Amino acid sequence: MASISGEYLLLLLPDDVLSRISSLLRPPDLINLLLTCRSLNLSLSSSDQIWYPQCSLFTSSSNLLQWRSRVSSYKSLCRFLSSLSPLVGCLWVHQNPEPGNTVHVSWGSGSIPSVLARRIIPQEIAASGGGDPLLWSPVFEVLLSDDGSTTDFVLYGSDGGEECLYPGALGEVRRDCNVLSLDVAVFVGGEAAGAEAEAAFGRLAFSDRQRLLELVADRVKARDFRGGRVVLGTDSIDPGEVRPVRGDEMGHGGGSLWKARFGGYFKQGLKHILGGGGVGRANSGLGAPSSSKRLRLYEFLASGDAIGLRLQTMKMKVSTYRAWPNMHGNRFALYKLALHGPSVGREYAGLWGASFGWSCGGGEEKPWKAQFLLLLSYEEEEGVVEVAEGRQCWLIATKILEGTHYVLHPNGSAMFTVRVDEPSKENFPLDSGEAKCAFDGEGIANGYGFRYPGSKPGSLFVMQNGLLAFVWKESRTVLTLQRLKDIDELLEKGERVPPLSPVFNFAYITKSYSNVFLGFSRSASSSSSQRHSQLNVFERKAGASHTN
Repeated sequence: MASISGEYLLLLLPDDVLSRISSLLRPPDLINLLLTCRSLNLSLSSSDQIWYPQCSLFTSSSNLLQWRSRVSSYKSLCRFLSSLSPLVGCLWVHQNPEPGNTVHVSWGSGSIPSVLARRIIPQEIAASGGGDPLLWSPVFEVLLSDDGSTTDFVLYGSDGGEECLYPGALGEVRRDCNVLSLDVAVFVGGEAAGAEAEAAFGRLAFSDRQRLLELVADRVKARDFRGGRVVLGTDSIDPGEVRPVRGDEMGHGGGSLWKARFGGYFKQGLKHILGGGGVGRANSGLGAPSSSKRLRLYEFLASGDAIGLRLQTMKMKVSTYRAWPNMHGNRFALYKLALHGPSVGREYAGLWGASFGWSCGGGEEKPWKAQFLLLLSYEEEEGVVEVAEGRQCWLIATKILEGTHYVLHPNGSAMFTVRVDEPSKENFPLDSGEAKCAFDGEGIANGYGFRYPGSKPGSLFVMQNGLLAFVWKESRTVLTLQRLKDIDELLEKGERVPPLSPVFNFAYITKSYSNVFLGFSRSASSSSSQRHSQLNVFERKAGASHTN
């Protein structure tokens, strides 16, 4: 009998066996396998039995079944899921405003494959523990195009009390990215400019960057939907075409080529930025040598023939202090917060909801109390937990959200720190509740002004019911913590609130000590469930109205 080569034996396997083999491989490994033999590549490269298990590594089967009808194959869907997976399941934060600026990115739940970024809104909760829904507002969404070949980026925002969409481009998604940046991209002949131009926007003065973002956003805003596509808010751009806005469409200047492209734009929108300088004297592009690191606005605009909004992913050297990243105060950016789930020796790591007061009885409580979001992490050194003999291991509770109307402590503060390598013999001070173990440490307290809080002794108690309770020894104040196991589910059951203006809805960089994301009373928020809850921007019917 003639021998049968290995690749043909693989092709003879049943579909369920092929699916099982595929589920044990990562997408790059599967691609390498298919490239080893032409017959394997021709037979299996577009096989749904091969690529469905790969897609299921990223999202639920319910999403995949409805998304399959919108793409040509599971292979193209897997390409989309794999490319955007570095953004998903992560928390992205900014220092301002101080009550908290926390954005969670997850897979969309509509019929169009998408990634949705939602801001968790600081809020108060009922002391009775009635299970108040989590408030959130949309920040941006990335969707797979109809043919499955490209992605569409849409920024959410409000203009004059009306919610709008702001289409743009998505830059290359780095797998090791730790910063999301909103910028204005330069395009040449419909294509994004080179690597040098990518960094050019950051060289503009802060005032130039902010005003340019606002002007471009206002120019491309979309107010309605036709034929399942975003329609830009101007007749000078073809309906249904999402592309960068050209320089000549920013104004109505005439004359020379330079004036036709940018003259009216300067006169109408940027005269107050450039001041009395002579724009006509500029004759160098972006790559021209300059005696200053700062880039002038006319140099930036002269480097291409079109500009547009862009979501950029970057890998930056970002230092941290007690798990909180040290951020640039003048960047329209969100910074990745390292999330680590529980493991051996790190049983309490992860995301926890917290509020002051002991929820299991004992003492009077206010009808409403601030909801805190805390990240519990272990003191680390070069990514390794400090559990070596003779070294201390600390558990740190970093505040990333505070539901008070006027913030009490800085964003990123350590609400408490405890030593977990030496259990305490302290007894739980309240009558109701039984603790399994306790750890000594320090809790946040008033210090040298708002920016530099102090600390006072306290203990962390691990309760039998799975709750954590930190108690300040002197005041016997209790901070109760409950683990948040599925933030996606909480957001799905939550209530949507309107976004801010588009640029500040992405990153609110103005210093503020109040809750700028929730500009209405608690009673008003209770009716927010009546607002549209559809997450997918392309699923709206023509003429659908925005409720506020």
